[in-house]
Amino acid sequence: MSHQANSVAPETHPFDAAIQLEKSDDGHLIGHIHAGYANFVGPFGGVITATLLNAVMQHPDRIGEPLSLTVNFAAPIADEAFEVRTRIVRTGGSTQHWIVELIQREVTACSATAVFAVRRKTWSSVEAQPPGIAPAQALDELDSRGFPAWVAQYQMHISEGDIKFGSAPRERSHSALWIRDRQPRTLDFLSLASMSDAFFPRLFVRRQRVSAIGTVSMTTFFHATAQSLAAHGAAPLLAAARGRCFHDGFFDQSGELWDGKGQLLASTHQIVYYKD
Repeated sequence: MSHQANSVAPETHPFDAAIQLEKSDDGHLIGHIHAGYANFVGPFGGVITATLLNAVMQHPDRIGEPLSLTVNFAAPIADEAFEVRTRIVRTGGSTQHWIVELIQREVTACSATAVFAVRRKTWSSVEAQPPGIAPAQALDELDSRGFPAWVAQYQMHISEGDIKFGSAPRERSHSALWIRDRQPRTLDFLSLASMSDAFFPRLFVRRQRVSAIGTVSMTTFFHATAQSLAAHGAAPLLAAARGRCFHDGFFDQSGELWDGKGQLLASTHQIVYYKD
């Protein structure tokens, strides 16, 4: 399952433009909405998640590497500038805890908790198993026409669980696919955080039609290191996702992202609002 890794300067990439933060005169971080990562309504949640993580990654007091990130989407995000505020809750011997907020029009649109950690060598084992699917080059690439703009930023080769709007509903919402940035970009924690939200809503896969939805809360656990992500380069990631429960206007879904050698890089879980 190995793929050739191509390294690309991140500063030239549209993803880096989308998650860029600038310091205002009062020292606050200011971000902007990128049209290339638009969703059906508002921005793609993955790029917002990555932006919040970026605020901590560039903080001078940050220690260690990302361990977990939970983002709560509290209000719609408008197509205009926003402020990101960070605060250290506590720094311990191995972990550092953060609170991050996205403020727009003086309202908290997103709140997040991030945990960073200094990892140590210990006994290790991975019980989860990657899906066994054909190589990316043996699968058709998803046609992004008819999807929101953010989908075109990625190359997806779906083996199982694609979307063909208007076709018959399916009995399960499992998906297995390869995914990478369309414009090759060396993998890092920020792009990994964004791709953790790149799974299509399981409701769409199950019912094969669009419904009004919105992620309420999303958590990503990072199992990789900066060194292992850089070594992976820009090769495709193996991805798997499944729904858990669709009930009374909310559903949850979980997913994993693996490298081409079968190493688990991230696992994710989110709860999503929907209505008929």
